[in-house]
Amino acid sequence: MRYQNDIKKMNTNRNLFLMSLPIFVELLLQLLVGNVDQMMVSRVSQQSVAAIVNANQIMNLVIIVLSMASTAVTVILSQYLGAEDEENVSRTCMVSVTLIGGVGLAATALVFAGYGPLYRALHVTDDVFEEARAYLLIVASFIVVQGLYLVFSAMIRAFAMMKEVMFVSIVMNVMNILGNAVLINGWFGLPRLGAVGAAISTDFSKLAGLALILWLFAKRTGVRMGIHYLRPFPVRILKNLCMLAVPTGLESFSYNLSQMVILGIVNCFGTYATVTKGYCSIFANIDYVYAMAIATATQIVLGYLIGAGRTDLIRKRVSATTRVALAACVGIAILLYAGGDVVFRIFTDDPAIIALGRRILLIEIFLEIGRAVNIVMTKCLIAVGDAVTPTAVGVTFQWGVAAAGAWLFGLVFGWGLEGVWIAMAIDECLRGLIFAVHFKREGWKKRCISVCGSPDAAKRARAGLA
Repeated sequence: MRYQNDIKKMNTNRNLFLMSLPIFVELLLQLLVGNVDQMMVSRVSQQSVAAIVNANQIMNLVIIVLSMASTAVTVILSQYLGAEDEENVSRTCMVSVTLIGGVGLAATALVFAGYGPLYRALHVTDDVFEEARAYLLIVASFIVVQGLYLVFSAMIRAFAMMKEVMFVSIVMNVMNILGNAVLINGWFGLPRLGAVGAAISTDFSKLAGLALILWLFAKRTGVRMGIHYLRPFPVRILKNLCMLAVPTGLESFSYNLSQMVILGIVNCFGTYATVTKGYCSIFANIDYVYAMAIATATQIVLGYLIGAGRTDLIRKRVSATTRVALAACVGIAILLYAGGDVVFRIFTDDPAIIALGRRILLIEIFLEIGRAVNIVMTKCLIAVGDAVTPTAVGVTFQWGVAAAGAWLFGLVFGWGLEGVWIAMAIDECLRGLIFAVHFKREGWKKRCISVCGSPDAAKRARAGLA
């Protein structure tokens, strides 16, 4: 089977746009898996919404850990595909599945053992605690399923088969919505389970998604898999995966951990502030999801370019993607602010929540300027082998600016949720500026050449992307 697509065709604006559309739909639907629970439960109980918000904050940490291997496998696998190295394609897939299985089991054990201290650290109130505990433990039981789904999706995505993953996401979300309707509301004589019903529905939709993605992988990629690809164990591939996955995962883990601290600060303002944050976070996800999609598509294209030895095309491609991401993030944020009264009434009629939410959406417009650049630059720096810069900058500013600023502006100055959002906006914009300057200086080129080689990229790739 010939893996390598025509590089010139893949690197066109039209192809990148077509690649990004299915990823956009897929990512939007993935975000909706958790957010649909909040939407549907909001008509039953605001306490149930707060329970899901707190539980999802912990599950976001877990998903970030699971995504470590997924991000790395897309980058490395696309380089092997660009170099047409079938043997290492199979080895990379086997190592990734083995890695994600072990990480998933460890994460499950940690959540079951540590949810109590985490909830206490988040200042989860007594009226929310039991429902938040039940939701979290039910969803956490399927962490390994979630991990396998993510890694097989990443593999299929590396083959530029975006539509297939999108269709699986559609099926998952339809199943989740139908299951929510039945279990949350107690249809067909079943008990009214609220947040617990949402958790059960989420688990079954993930299981169905994994079954479908496994079937697609077997039918469409032609990749041979088996335990013999792990003998002798491909240490070099595992090392390359970890060199990308660990810094990437550390940055994402740090971001979500800082968001947990920020949520703990928000919880101090009362349930209405927590609920408002939950709704505004949903809108923020909508703001940046297309930027994430086109950045992911660009990351895959960069992998093929690197595998084929065409590093000279990278800077122009990244610049074009950044401009599109900025337009998408800021444009959508402005539209949501303009229609704030309407979109908030999807969830609630409480005038206090709507008024606070409108003020947050105004700040969100400025936050998205920095976030658009951060998303593109982080993905692209990882693709060219520089995972250290986004990690170092991210961890420093997430804690030194976002978390510390949330405490200062929100609690000390008494600005409440608006102060928290201002701190996060400053964090995103400062990081975006640093990344833009760093990429323009092209220091990443040294790392890109040392990872992939330039004169004879295919041969070096077959040697293990050393």
